Amino acid sequence: MKIQFLGAAREVTGSKILITTSANKKILLDCGMFQGKGLETDSMNRNIGVDPAEIDHIILSHAHIDHSGLIPYFYKKGFRGSIICTHATRNLCTIMLPDSGHIQELDIKWFNKKRAKQKLPPVSPIYAVPDAEKSLKLFISVDYNRRFYIDDHINVKFTNNGHMLGSSVVNLEINENGKKIKIAYTSDIGRPTNHILQSTQAFPQADYLITESTYGDRIHEEMDEMEEEFYQIIYETCVEKQGKLIIPSFAIGRTQEIVYTLNKFFNDKKLPNIDIYVDSPLAVNATDIFRMHLDHLNDDVKEEMRVENDKDPFGFNRLHYITKAEDSKKLNDDKRPCIIISASGMAEAGRIKHHISNNIANPKNTILIVGYCTPTSLGAKLQEQGLKEISIFGIMHSVKAKVTRIESFSGHGDYREMAEYISCQDKSLLRKTFLVHGDYSVQQHYKTYLESRGFNNIEIPAQGEEFELI
Repeated sequence: MKIQFLGAAREVTGSKILITTSANKKILLDCGMFQGKGLETDSMNRNIGVDPAEIDHIILSHAHIDHSGLIPYFYKKGFRGSIICTHATRNLCTIMLPDSGHIQELDIKWFNKKRAKQKLPPVSPIYAVPDAEKSLKLFISVDYNRRFYIDDHINVKFTNNGHMLGSSVVNLEINENGKKIKIAYTSDIGRPTNHILQSTQAFPQADYLITESTYGDRIHEEMDEMEEEFYQIIYETCVEKQGKLIIPSFAIGRTQEIVYTLNKFFNDKKLPNIDIYVDSPLAVNATDIFRMHLDHLNDDVKEEMRVENDKDPFGFNRLHYITKAEDSKKLNDDKRPCIIISASGMAEAGRIKHHISNNIANPKNTILIVGYCTPTSLGAKLQEQGLKEISIFGIMHSVKAKVTRIESFSGHGDYREMAEYISCQDKSLLRKTFLVHGDYSVQQHYKTYLESRGFNNIEIPAQGEEFELI
């Protein structure tokens, strides 16, 4: 059996791991898009290193686009196998993949206008909305902790890893020549205590462990400290300076955590008398899916709902969900203090770029980064020390707004939390551990830390690198 790392190898996006059995069955763990590298991203997403028509199964850990976003492209290129995931992941993909297709269509329209001016021929999008919609027919969803038999030789079980709604450790068992090989792919590991979701769950012993390393060199602050810091940022920006708080946030997971925290402030009568806008059609639809899966929420949220008689933890007075583009544009002319939460989390696409460009030159305003941003993304560039000017949509803007960050909203555990989570494994039984989904320098730090905790035979695979599993 062979394993090949086609994405998220020494970098953070584009998760794709190909397993080829001795019987030539091809299983892809995740099918994610590369993100945050400008024009380079397009070629990386088109040149995938495998023929999609040859893939038998995609096993999907969760719905984030850097893990699921190339499924429609694989469908377009001939993939007709099954896509296996949890129920919530399937539900989220029904809105996220068509939305991603819509973004491809808009991006290529803008790009082709530039090409036309250069007298260059137009190019096609990576995929479009119809490709995404057709690919949804291939999904099969499974309960957490239920062993699903793909065929006589391959089975999978999903266990909750606490990263986002429906996210999971993929626990794969493959029978090869009378011998069972167990592979655990943690995907993105959540924090041990999540703002809204149930806590991480220990997963079965593996022979081979594939695990993430996004924050392999960082320690997060405690949840209580984060909430107080968040409140102080709101008060300083919206009350003392009478400005706008602009929050780039991933539509799935992060936005719901922020909204729930604001909901707690509202219930505690701490929230200033300001309007809050969730300006993302995708986030609006995703929040409806969260409401469908209240059983996935943690005990604190359920207690808040019971004690405060708050039947909707994602809705309260003065919170507005915006879907129409014209309503989004009206926020530019509204000078009153407010909070605007909008996708994307790395500020690379969507309405958030417009909100940043319209508000970054005003010293009353604050831009709050609440998660990981790839080094080349707008979100990362905004955090550079001493930044005076920045280009957005090809126009230079003075940076006078305050730019700050709170990493504890991140859906990723820090390096101690990740190491503690995977310590449910008996290290003496692990034949090899692979680190994925992290910048290379960060992975090297995390590898050293894991070795100090007793993990051995740790590999940091390069893009396209292949290993034999015995």
